Amino acid sequence: MAQKDNQDIIEILKEILKWIKVTSIPHVKKLLLELLPSDEERLAYQYSDGRTSREVSRLAGVSHITITRWWKTWIIAGIAETIDVKGGERARRVFSLEDFGIEVPSPKSISPEKKVEAKEKCAEGEA
Repeated sequence: MAQKDNQDIIEILKEILKWIKVTSIPHVKKLLLELLPSDEERLAYQYSDGRTSREVSRLAGVSHITITRWWKTWIIAGIAETIDVKGGERARRVFSLEDFGIEVPSPKSISPEKKVEAKEKCAEGEA
């Protein structure tokens, strides 16, 4: 009898979860679009899957300090969660942008340090 009751509860929970997902999709998509307006933010979010801030920064083309700032914002907003790793914490995204029909740009191929160097060289050439 208890096993039948447990199975009934599981089925009810599955049904509730299905309805929560369906009714939440538009709200979550809107929140993601508001919190991730730039290509860099979308890249950083999508690749925040347990990688280091430096790895994510290379892929997104921004500094790792920017990544850690974004992580704090996303964790507070509920679209990312903290994961403990040796030596500290990282953020892991809760949602995949692709699941919400949000385009994820291609990763950047130039590191933030090289971008700064390129800007400095360009500025020197213009002076």
